Amino acid sequence: MAYDAAMAKVVFPLPDRDFDITEVAVPWRLLVDAGHEVVFATEAGATPACDPLLLTGVVFGAFGARPEPIEFYHQLEQAPAFVSPLTWSDCDPAAFDALFLAGGHAPGMRQYLGSEQVQRFIAAFFATPKPVAAICHGVLAAARAKRADGASVLHGIRTTCLPKYMERSAYFATFWRRGRYYRTYPAYVEDEVRAALAEPDHFERGPRNLFKRGTRDDDSAAFVVEAGRYVSGRWPGDAYLIGKKLIERLG
Repeated sequence: MAYDAAMAKVVFPLPDRDFDITEVAVPWRLLVDAGHEVVFATEAGATPACDPLLLTGVVFGAFGARPEPIEFYHQLEQAPAFVSPLTWSDCDPAAFDALFLAGGHAPGMRQYLGSEQVQRFIAAFFATPKPVAAICHGVLAAARAKRADGASVLHGIRTTCLPKYMERSAYFATFWRRGRYYRTYPAYVEDEVRAALAEPDHFERGPRNLFKRGTRDDDSAAFVVEAGRYVSGRWPGDAYLIGKKLIERLG
């Protein structure tokens, strides 16, 4: 059942730097094109910046964002809501119609992924009936957010996240040049997310895929898990589809 918000206000909490270009710029573009308002929030209201290696390529021009998401990101850089974000402390679930939790793996993401303030906001949002979308490491932020009973807000909910095989493959392919760039934490994202769930089968890995990505017009390579008002994706290749699924939930 869609949450009825003809022109919704969707909040994207972000770190100051190193978020994934595609996982932010693509849903932003789709939401704005659908007539919704997107609001950004950083810890102290600083203008955020993406992971710069995704603009140029991580190794010899490979592993970076695709041209269209990069174009969207450059458009995003001119958006007033992005240039002058709210602070995390300004965020009140009552002021927004939906929450989008983007990902990214570079070191700057730890500011957001490890923030107790962000986790409290996520928990407060999950306590409402409003839609929540999370992709890649954004699912980890949700997994770390705790309900009043001490369980994760994802306890009892089906989800996906960045699969271990994707994280391992990217790490082993680039370690010689980038070190632990693709390993945000010692634990794999999938392992930490799984540990937060109520049942093993509440985690869905999706079809095995390392290269094919969904696009604005073709979702055949994308995968998301829909669990009522909550929708989750694995990696940048699912960014278009998760954006579309959040828009469906906004009515």
